[in-house]
Amino acid sequence: MYSDSVLCSLCRCKNKLYPDNLPRTSVVIVFHNEAWSTLLRTVHSVIDRSPHTLLEEIVLVDDASERDFLKRPLEQYVRRLEVPVRVVRMEQRSGLIRARLKGASLSTGQVITFLDAHCECTTGWLEPLLARIKQDKSTVVCPIIDVISDDTFEYMAGSDMTYGGFNWKLNFRWYPVPQREMDRRKGDRTLPVRTPTMAGGLFSIDRDYFQEIGTYDAGMDIWGGENLEISFRIWQCGGTLEIVTCSHVGHVFRKATPYTFPGGTGQIINKNNRRLAEVWMDEFKNFFYIISPGVTKVDYGDITSRTGLRQKLQCKPFSWYLENVYPDSQIPRHYYSLGEIRNVETNQCLDNMARKENEKVGIFNCHGMGGNQVFSYTANKEIRTDDLCLDVSKLNGPVMMLKCHHLKGNQLWDYDPVKLSLIHVNSNQCLDKANEEDSQVPCVKDCTHTRSQQWLLRNVTLPEVF
Repeated sequence: MYSDSVLCSLCRCKNKLYPDNLPRTSVVIVFHNEAWSTLLRTVHSVIDRSPHTLLEEIVLVDDASERDFLKRPLEQYVRRLEVPVRVVRMEQRSGLIRARLKGASLSTGQVITFLDAHCECTTGWLEPLLARIKQDKSTVVCPIIDVISDDTFEYMAGSDMTYGGFNWKLNFRWYPVPQREMDRRKGDRTLPVRTPTMAGGLFSIDRDYFQEIGTYDAGMDIWGGENLEISFRIWQCGGTLEIVTCSHVGHVFRKATPYTFPGGTGQIINKNNRRLAEVWMDEFKNFFYIISPGVTKVDYGDITSRTGLRQKLQCKPFSWYLENVYPDSQIPRHYYSLGEIRNVETNQCLDNMARKENEKVGIFNCHGMGGNQVFSYTANKEIRTDDLCLDVSKLNGPVMMLKCHHLKGNQLWDYDPVKLSLIHVNSNQCLDKANEEDSQVPCVKDCTHTRSQQWLLRNVTLPEVF
């Protein structure tokens, strides 16, 4: 279940002492058509593995479930539990964001802890979270999220060596904890990790601070994007977001969403992401819009109150967030071009083809819809797609996509805006159209400056950096 390094950290965590007068928490759990066993597993693990002196109540918010056992039978069951548990009903399907806001508004604890309805808390999960908030109420804390198999319900340890980030499409992703954060903690893995973003399902926050920073954006619908929005807001408005490595909570990661999204999943997530981009990302919102041009056609509603909140709290710009909180972000802060890279002869575009690290880059008919055909030619002279850079390790290729290492070498490219050539510096060869053997894979060849080696970069600005 746990590796030796995790066991070692857990041993040191067990020896930590916490103050006696920790704040009490309300645990808010939203559910919609949740299975009886997973919901009750969550509730009982909170009750059984939390000191009752720290547990104000459990608030179960039913987001318009249709299953009969989640109605009167659930209410009768929770009345018999030794901790106050109440069931609150949404009048109509409102989604995670508004249901959580309802639960938070009805709760009474000094700290609000949000959990998903398919979790299992471990012994000692709560005290480390509350201790950090007692130290500093503007610190928002998350546990390490362990994995519960959705096939067997086996409990498997998560990693204390990953933290939250996001990719070019504003999807939350786990990434390795960078060396700078290891250095800040002086190698003590029991100390909290400062994380740029949180997954969003499981976290604790001081009630007054939650109100002060504007709770959730109630203009967002159902689910999606709210975790990045609150993460940006916490950091940009003077707070701190941490993963508390001595707190572990298991979570069932489902293969598919078991419920429907009114209006369609894509439409809702696009609306939510548009709101967070417009309010918090400043000029970097354009980066996101080039990746996902369809987002700009979505009606995102009125954001006046959210931009007013940002002014009132005197929040820092998104460039500050990228420089100081997330310097290893996949978004390059300085770049010469962003968009398609089009071959003059074939009129085809570089395309990552949704391939992964250590696979070849592709080339395909240009579609003008962003996504897999958006590449950035950065001020470091990398050609990157998200966190992958075009890399050539030997003469005549192949052109691979490897993790960007920022050390130049095999990932260093010169662009000649007159000859329109992309020159791989180490091999002194030019990027060329696909070989006949593989029509969807570009190659590098000796530079001849023919049309097949000419590339048009979208919005190229050389030599200035914008």
